[in-house]
Amino acid sequence: MSSLQPWKTDAMVRLLVCIFLCFFSGSLLLALMHHARTASEPGILAFVVGGVTLLCLAVNLVLVQNPWPAERLMPWLGLTVLLFYASLLLGAWVMKLTGGAKSSVLVMIVAALTFQGAVLVLLPGFLREHGLGWSEAFGFRNEPRRAILAGLILASLFLPIGWGLQWVSNEVMLRLPLGDLRPTEQQTIQTLRTAYAWTDRVVLGAITVVLAPVGEELLFRGLLYPWIKRIGFPRLALWSTSLLFAAVHFNMATFLPLLILALALVAIYEWTDNLVAPIVAHALFNAFNFVLLYALQSPPA
Repeated sequence: MSSLQPWKTDAMVRLLVCIFLCFFSGSLLLALMHHARTASEPGILAFVVGGVTLLCLAVNLVLVQNPWPAERLMPWLGLTVLLFYASLLLGAWVMKLTGGAKSSVLVMIVAALTFQGAVLVLLPGFLREHGLGWSEAFGFRNEPRRAILAGLILASLFLPIGWGLQWVSNEVMLRLPLGDLRPTEQQTIQTLRTAYAWTDRVVLGAITVVLAPVGEELLFRGLLYPWIKRIGFPRLALWSTSLLFAAVHFNMATFLPLLILALALVAIYEWTDNLVAPIVAHALFNAFNFVLLYALQSPPA
């Protein structure tokens, strides 16, 4: 049986909205915490608006998480849409009042927990709604040794390719007249470089090598790709999920290598019919880069 499941569209939309609400809530909390720590005179207005926004997000999350009864569909839908847009507008106001949160170890942890972590927390309910277990949904029992080997091979082969593609991206950005656009490191890499405490490095290593690969592969390859493919758009599924995967890392210099990696991850998922293959490849690719980052880094002065 193929692990590329025909996910229900209404359930998928609700899941994606829930993930967004969780991530947005985390961003607001970080902005308010940063404002409280750094502002010489923290404004009460930011905390009032932030509290109202978080309340709207929490109510919206409760409304969206479960299927809506048919007899109350329109009132629930109207309330959900109203709360959703109210949260966006109020959240934008909070970000303007606080200036947002700056990159730090805490920011990276909270971002991971409210994005990749939210995927893992919300997914069991999504699978129960489809009457599926994890192994059946994502093919975890389909020749696991072959899937692990495929992931190992892809990660090993792609590592130098990824570095080469990033070098090409950097050179293009430096040499072409692109205005103020210059190659910069991802905020994640900048945070890793400045994490000198071993406790911070252990936590960030767990996020980089375990939580991020598992959560992102479940979302992009395990959920979004088969959903779009099974409703009749296989090419759109391949390119849209790969482009989205590269885009959510918010870095132009790594966009091309991450796009090619995403296409390769889809390919080995299709070949092995087991999501373990792209998870292993993604985790090892991150692990290689994580180890090399610190191995090549000069000690702090």
